[in-house]
Amino acid sequence: MKLRGRRARPMRAALALTGILAGSLLVSGCGEDGLDPRTDNPFAERALLVDTGSRTAQAAAAAEQAGDTRGAEVFGRVAEVPQAIWLTPERTPPGQVGEYVEGIVRAADDVDRLPVLVVYGIPDRDCSGGYSAGGLDASGYLAWVQEIADAATSGEPAVAVLEPDALASAQECPDPTQRVELVGGAVDVLAEAGVATYLDGGHSHWLAPRDMAGLLTDAGVDRVRGFATNVSNYQLDEDEVAYAERLSGLLDGAHYVVDRSRNGVGAEEEWCNPDGRAFGLEPEVVAGEGALDAYLWVKPPGESDGTCNGGPPAGDFWAEHTLEMAVRSGW
Repeated sequence: MKLRGRRARPMRAALALTGILAGSLLVSGCGEDGLDPRTDNPFAERALLVDTGSRTAQAAAAAEQAGDTRGAEVFGRVAEVPQAIWLTPERTPPGQVGEYVEGIVRAADDVDRLPVLVVYGIPDRDCSGGYSAGGLDASGYLAWVQEIADAATSGEPAVAVLEPDALASAQECPDPTQRVELVGGAVDVLAEAGVATYLDGGHSHWLAPRDMAGLLTDAGVDRVRGFATNVSNYQLDEDEVAYAERLSGLLDGAHYVVDRSRNGVGAEEEWCNPDGRAFGLEPEVVAGEGALDAYLWVKPPGESDGTCNGGPPAGDFWAEHTLEMAVRSGW
């Protein structure tokens, strides 16, 4: 039996972005200048940015101030792992998101690190799950994406993961044709700006590769770097790579990234704040192994999937759950 496809999303973006991960992803020879966002691995030249103002980092500071030694240790350790920064119109609306992303890019450039942004504002967002419901209306969506794209290339370009769930859940939404067209429009905007972009491609226990390949093709995956899998889900690395390689083969060798932030012990039937999960291995660049570019922490693992199984709203930091995951991870 397949796992339910829906996965809830973070709803708030962190504000301070000044830190780096010491000794993180190794960088190779040539500089960032001249990289092609479609044909070159964007992770090969710069290590990933760590957001020192993330909610997890804030929780670590609060725990330390409160004398909670265990919380400070666990939350601080999680916060040191580079994680994607989520952009939603609720937190960074049109007219504000550009300035916010420019701040991210400046902070990343100052420390020569690569930020990963998640663009998450499609109309009828989370139409199948409801925990992260919202998004923009169709008339304003592409202008918001354009603002992000312009800001993301205001310095050294960022990486974008585009619209988690939007394609895989399209048939569950009120207007699936419009949804695919809007994702395709966002693809065009990001591609024109030169942002290395990965469309969300579901995960290994959701749609069949051929069905997902058709949706990605319709949305224009051939115009960007590739696709992302397992975003905010729990599937094991080996299952995701097997799925993604099949998908890549149907897409003329499109490259991909895998979210491993919470897949340390794999998945179960429950997708929303399941018990007994563990952190995955830390992010890493992959070279010369099929079409895989990198393993990432796209979903910040300390943040809730939504108000299910006792969790706070989607994207809020959940201390108790994070501590339970740490125990399961052997921390």
